[in-house]
Amino acid sequence: MVAFDSTAILARLTALRAADAPTHGGRVLSYVYDSGVAAIDELAADAVRLVQPVNGLDPTTFTSVAVMEREVLGFARELLHGGDDVVGTVTTGGTESCLLAVKTARDVWRAAGGTGRARLVAPVSVHAAFQKAAHYFDLELDLVPIDPQTGEVDAADLIGRLGPDVALAVVSAPSYPFATLDPVEEVAAACDEAGIACHVDACIGGWILPFWRRGDGTPLPLWDFRVPGVTSVSADLHKFGYAPKGASVLLQRGRDRQRAQYFATTSWPGYPVVNSTMLGSKSAGALAASWAIVQALGARGFAELAESCRRATSALTDIIEDIEGLRIVGDPVGPLLAVATDESVPAERRVDPHRWADRARRRGWLLQLQPGLVQADGTRVPHTTHLTITPVTEELVDELEAVLRASAAEVRGEPRADASAVLAALPPELLAAAAGDTGDRMLDSETAAGILNAIGLGGDGDDPTGARLPDEMAPFLALIEALPHPLTERLLIELLARIVEPPSR
Repeated sequence: MVAFDSTAILARLTALRAADAPTHGGRVLSYVYDSGVAAIDELAADAVRLVQPVNGLDPTTFTSVAVMEREVLGFARELLHGGDDVVGTVTTGGTESCLLAVKTARDVWRAAGGTGRARLVAPVSVHAAFQKAAHYFDLELDLVPIDPQTGEVDAADLIGRLGPDVALAVVSAPSYPFATLDPVEEVAAACDEAGIACHVDACIGGWILPFWRRGDGTPLPLWDFRVPGVTSVSADLHKFGYAPKGASVLLQRGRDRQRAQYFATTSWPGYPVVNSTMLGSKSAGALAASWAIVQALGARGFAELAESCRRATSALTDIIEDIEGLRIVGDPVGPLLAVATDESVPAERRVDPHRWADRARRRGWLLQLQPGLVQADGTRVPHTTHLTITPVTEELVDELEAVLRASAAEVRGEPRADASAVLAALPPELLAAAAGDTGDRMLDSETAAGILNAIGLGGDGDDPTGARLPDEMAPFLALIEALPHPLTERLLIELLARIVEPPSR
C-alpha cells in the first residue's frame, strides 16, 4: 500500500489556489460564471464525485452517461426551440462544439460534391475557436469586417461573401467581444436559399438569451432553431449554465447531418471505436454536474438568474455611460459589455479603457483587456475592456461603481500606453530575427525567449509561474497591437509554454 500524506498534499494545493484569481465573489468579470448560489456549486461537486471513475467514452457500458446526456440535450433542445429533428451532443466546451460544427459542415459539403478548399464565412468578431477550426480542418477563413464603432456586421456584406465554395457561415448570439447579436434571420435565410449551412455560435448566450429582454421589454430578434436555415447551434453549459468546466452542447438540425459529426472505425484489432466528439476517453464529471444543475434549476431557475444578470447589466450600463471619457460599444445584447474611449470629448477628458482596467485591478477587480484590430478593409476596431456580468454581480454593483468611477478619475486624460519605447529597446539582432519570421518558419524557442526577456516577459526563478508577467497590462496589450500578428502569436506561445515547463536541472 502506497503511503501518502493527503493533508500535506491538499495544503499545498490550497496554497497554490490562493495565488489564483478568485473564482467566486464576482470580482473577476471574465472566464468564470458565478451563480452566487452556493448550493448549486455543492450539488455540482457532489455530482462530479459520483461519476469520478466513469469513462464517458462508452455510454453502453456506463449507461448513466447516456441518460444524463439525453436529458441535458432534451432540455437544451426545448430551450432553443428545436423540433424532433434537432439532435445533439454534450461536448467538453465551446471550442469543441465549434470545431465539431465546422468539421461536420466541411464533411457534408464534400459529400454534396464540394471540391477544393472550402470557405468559412463569418464576421471578424466571431470567436477565435472558428479560426482554430479553420486551421485544423483546412478551410479558408473569410472574415467580414464589422462597424468599428458598434461591433455590428452588415448582413448584406456577409451575404455577399456566400458562394458554392462556402461550407459554413457563422453568426454569433451574441459575439463575445462586443455582445452584438448578429443578423441571424437575414443570414440564415440567404444560406437556406443557397443551400449553405448556417451555424449560430450561442456559446455565451445560449443559456441566458432565451430569458433575456431588452430594457424596454421588447423581445430579441429570433436567433435559434425558430429561424429557418439555422443548421446548428452551440451553447456552453459552463457559462450561463453555471456548470464546471468544461461542458457545452452542440445541437444540429437533422440526424443525417449530425451523424457526419461522428468518427468511427473497426479497422484495427482493438475494440470498435465510435466517438461523437473529438475525445475518446473522457470524464463524465462536467456532464453530471450540468445534468444535476438542470434538474435543480429548470427553466424557472435559469430565468431568475438571468433576470439578476439583466438588472445588474442595466445598472452597470447606466454607470459606465455616466463616466466621462468612456463609452459602451454598440447596442450590447446579454450580460456582456465592451467599453471604449469616448473620443467625442476633449483629449484631456478621455479615459483609456486599458489604463482604467489596470487601476481597477489594483483595487481587486479583474476586467478583461481586448486589443484593437486593423481589419482587412483598413478600418480599425478600437481597443476595449470587456465585462461579463453574472448573477453575483447584482449585490456588488455599488462597490463596483465606486471602483469604476475612482479608476477612471485616476487615469482621465492619460494617453493610451505606447509600445514604441519597448520596441526601440529590443536588440537589433532580435529585431532582425523577428522581421524574418514569416509564419512558415517559426522563430526557434531560444530566439523567442530572448525577445520575451528583452521586453521584460522572460522567465524569473523567483516567480513560481516561471514567467515575469507585467503588473500593468495596458503596455502589454499595446505591444500586442504594435507587433505583427504572426510574431505576437509566436511570442505568446513561447510565454505560455515556458510557464508550464519543468525547471531546468
